[in-house]
Amino acid sequence: MIGKALVSVAAAISLAASAAAETTPADAKLSLTRLDCGTVRVNRLNAFSDTEAYPGQSRDLTVGCYLIRHGDQLMLWDLGLPTALKGAAFETKGDMSATVHKTLIEQLAELGIKPDDIDVVAISHFHFDHIGQLPDFPGAKLYIGKGDWDWLTATERAGSDNSKPFARWIDGGGAVEPVAHDKDIFGDGRVVMLAMPGHTPGHHTLLVRLAGMGPVLLSGDQAHFQENYDSEGVPTFNTDRADTLASFDRFKRLAKNLGARVIIQHEPRDVGKLPAFPKAAE
Repeated sequence: MIGKALVSVAAAISLAASAAAETTPADAKLSLTRLDCGTVRVNRLNAFSDTEAYPGQSRDLTVGCYLIRHGDQLMLWDLGLPTALKGAAFETKGDMSATVHKTLIEQLAELGIKPDDIDVVAISHFHFDHIGQLPDFPGAKLYIGKGDWDWLTATERAGSDNSKPFARWIDGGGAVEPVAHDKDIFGDGRVVMLAMPGHTPGHHTLLVRLAGMGPVLLSGDQAHFQENYDSEGVPTFNTDRADTLASFDRFKRLAKNLGARVIIQHEPRDVGKLPAFPKAAE
């Protein structure tokens, strides 16, 4: 009798293990879709170099956001410029101005996705062109670098322009996980936030390991354009020069060792490295 019971228990454990294996995250289909979150016209490119590398130059920078499908989970990486800038005209005064061509909600609707369908929002850092449409996804869990979260939630910054898009999460109405180091979002090593401080205290980049295309590294604002990446340039508005350079070293070593496709999110020349919307890289 005891022997039969043990056999039954063993069989149950075996079936449970088989069921778990069938639903392991590693089996989830993974894809990456680039979304257009606007354009920034930089009138004074020299602001992107603390060594005066770009005097008198100007440039248009693209703003990329990314939809990641992991099985039945949907994630957005970076939330772009504010919707209030839709159709805005560029200005010649000031360091930069920006415009939005189509909102995230509008682009997601073309894919049959509603705001409430987004499970996870993760951001590289808290600058306005990466968080602008965050409030449109109030039901999603937020992942943000701990250094940035600590900065945003400091008492003296309550209600600041940087912190306003995070109001729901700061006030406790949304789930948030401050990320101190690296973070494996889905637990299978295929979508990983990588700590790359320097641009901001909690700046992160994102590694996406696609089955077909292979590893993809999304830069956040580790670099803003190719020349800036090649020379490891440090913008005047970065929070820590030494951290920025250390992060450049880590990012480039990872790119080389993994054989990763590097996407500089603000570089128009990198847009074509991923399939054109609405197609996804897999």
